[in-house]
Amino acid sequence: MLKQTFIHLPRVGYETERRLWREGLRHWQQALDTSAPPAGFSQVRWDDVRRHLDDSHRSLKRRDHRYFAAALSPRDHWRAYPDFASRVAYVDIETTGMGSWSQVTVVGLYDGKTMHTYVAGENLKDFGEDIQAYSLLVTFNGASFDLPFLRRLFHDFPPDVLHIDLRYALKRLNLSGGLKSIEQRLGMSRDDDLAGLGGFDAVLLWQAHCQGDAHALDTLCRYNAADVENLATLLDYAYPRLWEQAGGDALPEGGPR
Repeated sequence: MLKQTFIHLPRVGYETERRLWREGLRHWQQALDTSAPPAGFSQVRWDDVRRHLDDSHRSLKRRDHRYFAAALSPRDHWRAYPDFASRVAYVDIETTGMGSWSQVTVVGLYDGKTMHTYVAGENLKDFGEDIQAYSLLVTFNGASFDLPFLRRLFHDFPPDVLHIDLRYALKRLNLSGGLKSIEQRLGMSRDDDLAGLGGFDAVLLWQAHCQGDAHALDTLCRYNAADVENLATLLDYAYPRLWEQAGGDALPEGGPR
């Protein structure tokens, strides 16, 4: 949880964070209340840490996601999940191919309660406005694929949003491979007619839709929705395990939310 995180501070790495935790400074407020420097810190450096923690406290109170998106390394954006869970968007796109020349055909956005689907030629432009309401994006391989496409398509796509790419977060938990294979390893299932579909099938479904197949678009949108909604399940799986791996306190019963 963010209030137990210190690695966003200048010159504080993972081992220094663990050392602070071992010395009983497991929460921002405990550090703010401690004027004497802990082992390994000069008074000047400790005063600087406390000034940054005060900034962090005020930024979190304002729910200023931009502050934490800049202060945290991208690999650690997952730590912001509980504090920004009310403004999270799980996002996945479908395209006409894998190359940079490809076009976006469908974008799925799930806010944890409602699934929103945007289709090229129908309402795709609405995504550019709707995404502005969110502070934290969750994708699978989005850093390399989804977000570059979306930033080219929507010039006002938020540049300073928090982003959890589950491909890399899950890899740190020894879960490598594609989204579908990871789902299978964790016992997650899909509707029978979607279970065998992959990215190339999504391309073919769009082509079939363009050629007049009355059912292809519905199947494509349901396939995309399954991708997006399963990201929420995967993040709820990953978060407590990443926190345990980092050495943080046990999470409350019921998980990070």
